[in-house]
Amino acid sequence: MSEIRPQNSPPHGTKSSRRPVRRRGARKKAAARRIRVIPLGGLGEIGKNMMALEYGDDIVVIDAGLMFPSEDILGVDILIPDFTYLLENREKVRGIVITHGHEDHIGALPYLLQSLRVPVYASKLSARLISVQLKQKGCKVKPDVHEVAAGERITLGSLSVEFFAVCHSIPDAMGLIVHTPLGTIVHTGDFKLDHTPVIGQPTDLHSLALLGTRQVLLLMSDSTYVELPGYTPSERTVRENLERIISDAPGRVIIATFSSLVARIQQVLEVAAKNKRNVLVTGRSMENIVKVASEAGYLTIPPKTLGNYDQIHNLPHDKVVILTTGTQGEPTSALVRMANREHQQVRIVPGDTVIMSATPIPGNDELVSRTIDNLFRLGANVVYGSLSRVHVHGHGSEEELRTILNLVRPKYFIPVHGEYRHLARHAKLAQQMGVSKANVFVLNNGDVLELSESGGKVIDKVPAEGMVASGPMTGALDPSMLRDRRLLSRDGVVVVTVAFSPDDGKPIGEPAIVSKGFVNTRNDGDMISGARMAVSAAIGEGRRTGKDRAELETKARDALSKYFYAKTHRKPVVIPVLTGL
Repeated sequence: MSEIRPQNSPPHGTKSSRRPVRRRGARKKAAARRIRVIPLGGLGEIGKNMMALEYGDDIVVIDAGLMFPSEDILGVDILIPDFTYLLENREKVRGIVITHGHEDHIGALPYLLQSLRVPVYASKLSARLISVQLKQKGCKVKPDVHEVAAGERITLGSLSVEFFAVCHSIPDAMGLIVHTPLGTIVHTGDFKLDHTPVIGQPTDLHSLALLGTRQVLLLMSDSTYVELPGYTPSERTVRENLERIISDAPGRVIIATFSSLVARIQQVLEVAAKNKRNVLVTGRSMENIVKVASEAGYLTIPPKTLGNYDQIHNLPHDKVVILTTGTQGEPTSALVRMANREHQQVRIVPGDTVIMSATPIPGNDELVSRTIDNLFRLGANVVYGSLSRVHVHGHGSEEELRTILNLVRPKYFIPVHGEYRHLARHAKLAQQMGVSKANVFVLNNGDVLELSESGGKVIDKVPAEGMVASGPMTGALDPSMLRDRRLLSRDGVVVVTVAFSPDDGKPIGEPAIVSKGFVNTRNDGDMISGARMAVSAAIGEGRRTGKDRAELETKARDALSKYFYAKTHRKPVVIPVLTGL
């Protein structure tokens, strides 16, 4: 087994420059042997995965992912973890280890690395995808990214991390074995037990079984599909259905799948070549992954199969397969633009077959349904849902989670990567498999779990509410801002302008009222006239100065809010503008 050692960690057999700690008796020694587990994202939610392990003066960070916002979080591009704790303890952070290259595990790195200069350790494909992410986000910091492979081990201060292969829906996924002075911690990453993967290695059960013969301190395991009984089918089961649908399709076949699902892309390319169809790729993330995965040797493109859009109008429809993004109904994705007749190169026509080769992430069901409806309206035949059998997910089902618990046999257990119901159900499964109820912890983001030789308990809470990112800007998730945006989207905005004379401080003329998204000021003349009268009555006709501004703004806002609610039972955002004071 090879070992990689960062520059700031002394090699074996050398003394650290740090003065040795003087221990006074067994009690002091025991007190020093404590490790803290701090989830900063990914618990109680699907996305923005980030976990910190802290021992003494050393912190190792596992993953740094993003999450796409729900529809009610308006004006926000993505959500990322709150890095406050890491930035406040930057001198302790020894490195970031990445389990795999999905955006919910690497997407926050461009934001984190701007402020925290630490090495990143990732597999070959993950490292290349990180480079793409950093370039797309315009990250000006030169990252210190190290490629590692399954079986390698790195030393990060008093902790060392060993990587082992796991099978997931993206190649080069890895789990982690973290060796600490207190004991061994296993983090599965995202995994399933596919013994015949299309690309890459099956999950390394042998290494886990060896660990299970010793005492494993803590297991942190993927919980995403704990609700599904049995086993997750192999990715190879998808191919037969893809072959049948593509060979029977009378026209173009448009296949939407996750861009990172390289094994699915490989099977589409092979089936298309077998049916003598050209494959065209659309969607930025899909184009990026095909380029990166083929250059890195994870994707094999059959000769004369991959085409470009210059050919699309010259190829017979029954000779075309289009690979695209948009399985989650993302408004700007290629498939949604096709469904809305907004795609520049692809127009859906009767005879097209659209394959939704994915399942909706919780919360995206409405967006996906709307996309499917629009495709049907345009005359496409849409293949979707579990009955179509054109998708298998990349996470272990209940029996696979049982297998991991049975092999590892940990003293402590923390379910990770899932909404709260997934975590709670996985925790119950661990207890059924013999882990003591007192040693199973269902954590929330920000909880500080401390494990020691005397037991484990949550001792503190750190900031972990998440951050919002809109373009290059990031900031705290502000509930009042989001509330204002929801009000604006629901009831619109009214701007009332009142002019005052600079000579005598009295109002000049009537207030001017402009509405956006509330009422039509031209067609609702009586209502607007009444609104002007309400504002004038609230402000009065007396002399005013700049000292009265705040009071006058409040009176104008309150008068209009009450007036409009009485008339319409709606509450637009009212913005008073006073001039001349």
